Amino acid sequence: MRVSHVITRLIVGGAQENTISTVLGLAARPEFRVELISGPASGPEGSLEHTLKDSGLLHIIPDLVRPLRPWHDLRAYRALCHHFARVRPDLVHTHSGKAGILGRLAAARAGVPLIVHTIHGPSFGPFQGFAANTLFRAAERHAARVTNRFIAVANAMREQYLAAGIRRPGDYTTIYSGFHLEPFLASRNDPAFRAQLGLSTEDIVIGKIARLFTLKGHETLFGIAPSLVRENPRIKFLLVGDGAWREKFEKLVQKLALSKQVVFAGLVPPERVPAYVGIMDILVHLSVREGLPRALPQAMAAGKPVVSWDCDGAGEVCLHNQTGLLIPSGDTRQLTSAILALAGDAVLRERLGAAGRSLAAQMFRVDEMVRRIAELYHELAAARLTPQGEPSDQ
Repeated sequence: MRVSHVITRLIVGGAQENTISTVLGLAARPEFRVELISGPASGPEGSLEHTLKDSGLLHIIPDLVRPLRPWHDLRAYRALCHHFARVRPDLVHTHSGKAGILGRLAAARAGVPLIVHTIHGPSFGPFQGFAANTLFRAAERHAARVTNRFIAVANAMREQYLAAGIRRPGDYTTIYSGFHLEPFLASRNDPAFRAQLGLSTEDIVIGKIARLFTLKGHETLFGIAPSLVRENPRIKFLLVGDGAWREKFEKLVQKLALSKQVVFAGLVPPERVPAYVGIMDILVHLSVREGLPRALPQAMAAGKPVVSWDCDGAGEVCLHNQTGLLIPSGDTRQLTSAILALAGDAVLRERLGAAGRSLAAQMFRVDEMVRRIAELYHELAAARLTPQGEPSDQ
């Protein structure tokens, strides 16, 4: 089976890591011939293109860009149409907003038999205005007409799309976003690495893994940071990630007189993330738009308790008082209390961390994710044929 995956850009991020793992996993199976089509990755978010550099699997379309740019979008759509007409894939599997719309419509135009789309995160919701929501809902409904199956990385994504009137429950399959667990299971709280970052063994390290950009919740964390440090002077903050708002946040930290309490780790290659998670005592997730944040199961696999807004799919892994503390989105009072409770109670951190490790090991193995996606492809291909072996008209 020839399969073309399409994603908007291969920056350092959960959706991109998921897609690359899927492509490489499928490529290792003899029944698949796989490629990955992407727009160019540039900017402070970093790039994962190098992970496929020598594989021969990556094809870049320069006009496939994240912002809405009609001329570039039209050119990208035409390039995808021409590519699919030439390569003639049996199945096109799209990821992310822009590539998800253009890729599915181009695949349908080129006569691709099967079209799958993974919802890594919502393209509409309360995080944006009425006009943008109206546009994205309409675009998703239009592209849904040519979509044979949606893969949701969390049940919450399925429910949000169904609530928006996008297809029926049977059109969705939930497959959690797997990753290589072993480096996280083996991570440790290395005193020497802490010292390199200016952290002592006595510090309670509150970690956050996210791009330094809007909707990721850094402003919320900085808003409560002074009170957290006043209540527990051992608290320090370790921010893993980079982005367009780094300078803005660095100035805010200086203004708050927290320069000695906040460590900006910058852009960290995915293979180094387990080492950073290992020296955290608690991980916080405060994004207001995320399918199922990869940072949560990664921290859980490392045995770290998590604190998260009850947003999108977070509640499917941050089980309140079992694997972490789940806080109503926007309730900074409860958020502050939760972080202070964990910071002051090593036994509680150990209990939640152990339960989280067990859950992550069950739900997020990368080989299980690839196996389920491969099975879904075969199921969809079989369903296209009638009992007589002729293509179905449905």
